[in-house]
Amino acid sequence: MAQINNDWLEPLSKEFVKPYYKKLYEFIKDEYSKCVVYPPADEIFTAFHLTPLSKVKVVIIGQDPYHEPGQAHGLSFSVKPEIDIPPSLVNIYKELADDVGINIPNNGYLVKWAEQGVLMLNTLLTVRAHNAFSHKGIGWEEFTDAAINALNDVDRPIVFLLWGKPAQMKSAMLNNSKHLILKAPHPSPLSAYRGFFGCKHFSKTNQFLVENGLEPIDWQIENI
Repeated sequence: MAQINNDWLEPLSKEFVKPYYKKLYEFIKDEYSKCVVYPPADEIFTAFHLTPLSKVKVVIIGQDPYHEPGQAHGLSFSVKPEIDIPPSLVNIYKELADDVGINIPNNGYLVKWAEQGVLMLNTLLTVRAHNAFSHKGIGWEEFTDAAINALNDVDRPIVFLLWGKPAQMKSAMLNNSKHLILKAPHPSPLSAYRGFFGCKHFSKTNQFLVENGLEPIDWQIENI
């Protein structure tokens, strides 16, 4: 696993020496040696690498990585440029177009968001190929909860976008009055019509950022 070497290291370093993380590390090392696992090992911590803690403005919490070839690269909901846009991201783009008027792009590569301060964090950071949630309960939840706790402690406004029940369960950890918590159903085709469409989370996010003296997010992903 590629090491975290930016300002995330301070709040997360104590996790690396805990017994659960040592077991997690050995398990993941073994999985990569025996199975096809996503994302590639050097992209497990992409979300942390691209969005330093000091730069986080918005947090989008996903579940586990995409589990089909070439999709996952360490950012929730994002896929590499040459990969078909997954259904949930199709619906995110539809809401963005309706809410803030973006042009729907021809790719699902969301690195531009990450570089502007949108932390796209899955609660599980690895998965076996073709086997959703196969790395549930091995320790990733404790690790990503530590990251969420670090975000909650940040003494500046951050927007948390919690889509679907698993993400919304994290709201119990978020008690900092400086932050904005927005909840909606998951953008999956199974639930998007229950209230994700029309939630206007993207315009609400930018309004909150501007009101707090921060640069809004440019949500437009360019065509490739």
